[in-house]
Amino acid sequence: MAEHVMVVTGGVDTHKDVHAVAALDGIGRVLGTETFPTTVAGQADLIAWLASHGPLGRVGVEGTGSWGKNLARSLAGAGVEVIEVQRPSRQHIRRHGKSDPADAIAPARSVLADDATGSAKTATGPAESVRLLRAVRSSAMKARTACGNQIHAVVATAPDTVRGQLRDLKLTKLVEAAARFRIVGALTTPDAAARWSLRQLARRYQTLTAEIADVDGELATVVAAAAPPKLLCEPGIGIDVAGAIVTAVGDNPQRLATDATFAALAGTSPVDASSGKQRRHRLNRGGNRELNNAIWRVVMVRLRWDDTTKAYMPRRTAEGKTKKEIVRCLKRYVARRIWTIYRDHLSVTDVIPVAA
Repeated sequence: MAEHVMVVTGGVDTHKDVHAVAALDGIGRVLGTETFPTTVAGQADLIAWLASHGPLGRVGVEGTGSWGKNLARSLAGAGVEVIEVQRPSRQHIRRHGKSDPADAIAPARSVLADDATGSAKTATGPAESVRLLRAVRSSAMKARTACGNQIHAVVATAPDTVRGQLRDLKLTKLVEAAARFRIVGALTTPDAAARWSLRQLARRYQTLTAEIADVDGELATVVAAAAPPKLLCEPGIGIDVAGAIVTAVGDNPQRLATDATFAALAGTSPVDASSGKQRRHRLNRGGNRELNNAIWRVVMVRLRWDDTTKAYMPRRTAEGKTKKEIVRCLKRYVARRIWTIYRDHLSVTDVIPVAA
């Protein structure tokens, strides 16, 4: 009779400087817990430690999009299936306490019980590049908005000699005018200080605008390489929306097995809220909110410019649907369409099964 081989399941609680890891056998018994530094050598030691307990199966990792990203890359590179695990709930923490070993055991048990089944994003291709570029663009946009608001605030309280020149100008023209201010003498008067302040803010605004333009140019190239060609041909999907989609899907879209999986990721799948004789669904407030917002923008554009979508609104209104309910239906349709584009784009070796 062949000897049964025990497959080890791992769990990792990730931190900035150290990772806590636990190894479980096939029936959930803890084989050991350990901590390893988050260096390259530490990650290699972590994988070797897990493998020392037996054949390594799946490993549940918390924070695969932040502190666990490099570990997830290392595990995937070693041929280990990485499962993305959410942090323990408050109820679990109240029952079992809070410690690094306990937080490492929890994801391993989730994987073993099939409570966590989602594969982590590999973050090794152009989709990860899109995420990094979008982070730069987002911070620059926020800084430029804050700068523009501050320019308006300074103009509103500046002396009349300055305010009279700028109060009727739109922001773009205001920035151009303020950036050309010449300052003579010391900044000992409110007039001189206001002019100097506005010039500095205007030049900062121009610098941020140039930075955003640079990022947009790079994003256009990287998104075109990362996204399926048909995605950018869809009504309402441009570079910014496509970037949000690519970032959420990641470099291994085959992990999204059905259109329902993608809809759950986007927060566009209705959640069953039935009880007793009542049968109803509620709004899904989970999922990737940036992706959800991107899909909402697609729907808004289509309601304005796409004839098919414009015809859909009065037809569903006649059926008794509210505008919010119709928009939710359209978001679910757009999510299904995006998933179909990805499915068709995958190579023969990475085929996603067609949903029934």
